[in-house]
Amino acid sequence: MNSKSFTFLLFISVCLIWGTTWFAMEVALHSIPPIFATALRFLLAAPLLAVLAKVFGQPLFFPKGKQQWVIIVALMYFAIPFTLMIYGEQYISSGLASIIFANMPVAVMLMSGLFLGLRLAKHQVFGLITAVVSLCFILGNEMQMGGKDYLIGTICLAMAVAIHAVMYVLVQKHCKDIQVLTYNAVPCFIASLFLFAVSALGENVNVQTFTWDSISAVVYLGLIASVGGIVAYFKLGQVSTPFQASICFLIFPVVALLISAYINGEMLSQQSLILMLPLLCGILLTKAPKQIFKFRPVMKTVKD
Repeated sequence: MNSKSFTFLLFISVCLIWGTTWFAMEVALHSIPPIFATALRFLLAAPLLAVLAKVFGQPLFFPKGKQQWVIIVALMYFAIPFTLMIYGEQYISSGLASIIFANMPVAVMLMSGLFLGLRLAKHQVFGLITAVVSLCFILGNEMQMGGKDYLIGTICLAMAVAIHAVMYVLVQKHCKDIQVLTYNAVPCFIASLFLFAVSALGENVNVQTFTWDSISAVVYLGLIASVGGIVAYFKLGQVSTPFQASICFLIFPVVALLISAYINGEMLSQQSLILMLPLLCGILLTKAPKQIFKFRPVMKTVKD
């Protein structure tokens, strides 16, 4: 397999994994409480991530002086935002949840500007405004039909995006040298233990009522979404540019919407579907490198 085919395969894999993740969370909720489902997901993922860290020669533990970040990452990157995601899916469709989460690049760009002093180019500012306005209109349209439940789900997903964006900025500032599998393996396990404890206190978990569909969905989330998605996107970032890899954020919501429409018959309103175009274009602009918009004059040489 040549490099172009391998890059394309990785790209498709990431889009499909991320696109199906949202439907898998929806299925998991059919018989498994959200906090327990998330804990089980991370418990399944952690050992495999640890094995992969060993295979790829990445350390399992955080370096000295940064051990405190293990707990911060476990809670603020894994436990809390992922629970908010699956909890929010009790109230909104998997397709709409994926659209909200697709705005992660926009949130990261905004937080980077606020906390890291990142200077945004004009096209990035325009893209950020376009994406935010389009998303607000989409959510407004959908909440008019969904009512209070849609508002709860939207708030949960928005909080998850905001927490992830803040964590991304903090990691860029304090833990940039920590490798991807190191960053995921142990925090993932700690998050599972924390969530099992919270679930024991706040959820009524009856294992006998778990269906095979929900169990299969959690296994998929733990082994494919959590592990396969991380490895595939990390590898994609190595063999392509950050801009090319970020295009996944434009494709996976479409995959999630198609799955939601085909299996559940859940469709966005016509106005929301139209607004998807400026939303995705805005997200694309926030990730577009500045060089794309720099026009260099072509100097022609005349031979005697």
